Amino acid sequence: MASNPACLFCRIIKREIPSKVLFETEHSLAFLDIGPLSEGHTVVIPKHHAQFLHELPDAEMADLLPTAKKVALAIGCKDYNILQNNGRIAHQVVDHVHFHVIPKPNADEGLVMEWKTKETNGDKLEELRKRILKL
Repeated sequence: MASNPACLFCRIIKREIPSKVLFETEHSLAFLDIGPLSEGHTVVIPKHHAQFLHELPDAEMADLLPTAKKVALAIGCKDYNILQNNGRIAHQVVDHVHFHVIPKPNADEGLVMEWKTKETNGDKLEELRKRILKL
């Protein structure tokens, strides 16, 4: 299992930095966010270090979303967001793959965002489909 001694989340996994762990498996760890957007805001991380989701081996992803689901069910909030960012301009702050489970108890708490939509280009969509099939 890959680890990075300079990584904040790798240090949390090794218990070098304290955290409020809610749940742990062989491959993942779920703990409360230190700057929550709402009560119960939890971070779910793989124990294998990778900066970006596409760098994480498939076997290390097996229980990330099932763990996020367990957290969401335990929180008991009907509305919530599952957020995963890759790269600085995509708002990734810690260079270790992680998912946020963010309860949305009301309009003012939890994740708030503006979604700017665009039209889909049919030619580019077909090109993307072909690239996905090659992977």
